[in-house]
Amino acid sequence: MGSSASPDRLGRALRDLRLSVTDRCNFRCPYCMPRDVFGSDHPFVPRSELLTFEELTRLVAIFARLGVRKVRLTGGEPLLRRDIESLVAMIAAIGGIDDVAMTTNGSLLTKHAAGLRAAGLSRVTVSLDSVDPVVFAAMSDTKVALSDVLDGIAAARDVGLSPVKLNAVIQRGVNDDGVVGLADYARCEGLVLRFIEYMDVGMSNHWVRDQVVPSAELIDTIGAVHSLVPAPPTIPGEVARRWTYADGGGEIGVISSVTEPFCGDCTRARVTATGELFTCLFAEHGRDLRAALRGGDSDDAIASLINGVWAARDDRYSELRHEGVADAARPEMSYLGG
Repeated sequence: MGSSASPDRLGRALRDLRLSVTDRCNFRCPYCMPRDVFGSDHPFVPRSELLTFEELTRLVAIFARLGVRKVRLTGGEPLLRRDIESLVAMIAAIGGIDDVAMTTNGSLLTKHAAGLRAAGLSRVTVSLDSVDPVVFAAMSDTKVALSDVLDGIAAARDVGLSPVKLNAVIQRGVNDDGVVGLADYARCEGLVLRFIEYMDVGMSNHWVRDQVVPSAELIDTIGAVHSLVPAPPTIPGEVARRWTYADGGGEIGVISSVTEPFCGDCTRARVTATGELFTCLFAEHGRDLRAALRGGDSDDAIASLINGVWAARDDRYSELRHEGVADAARPEMSYLGG
């Protein structure tokens, strides 16, 4: 196997890996894990079916051979995975992996931030949809206080997991009146804010296009308060379009997969906590890697399997949705990882 995977059928290279470590979460955000579907009796994946840290590390090392340079740990809520710092250290030690990041809801960051940084975590992104306690409580459907999340964000920043990024999913009629408040909070705290258009992830969030707030509208809303200057991409294939504040007070970005799809630049593969390989956030089916890991297959054989899946990839769901022709069953994001 060569030093990188074959390009997919649309010429896209494999460079990034989203690695889910659990399907569990302590939030019940309606756009991701609505409580009427993920209730107290929901059958989460048994621990024996989750990939072990050794299996996850072995997979990352194989992906690194195929050209992956960035790994992002996701969930569910990744900080619910016991001893997650050990996994971070194991992955950070793999040759070729330049960047180990994590997406979290922030509720447990105060406890874990220093350990994650010491283990080798490069960056952290916190999902935060509102800085209004009432709106936050409604959108997260949890007993966790907003102040706990804000304390976790501050802890991550203070230990050097910076710049801390915030992801905010904006829904019309739900939290769209709070975008300037989010922007002001991020500016004040030295954080990088990313607005994400509300997407049809999974099949249980009752997505309707009318609740999508176009990124252009969000930029206009903030631009009416703070002068913004378009900024160039920092890396090829960057999914967020960036703006800086004219007064030097930081930056914001937008991820516009509904109104301005960016499938053509996608270099990301996703592996679930049970070892299923998905080539798109909206893919209908995955490919089982756990059976190969536990069945005695060699690293070369698993690399060949991954390469074959990637080379056959032709996913462009967001573009098809934009063209009005996408209609397929999709896995839940809490299982697949964001």
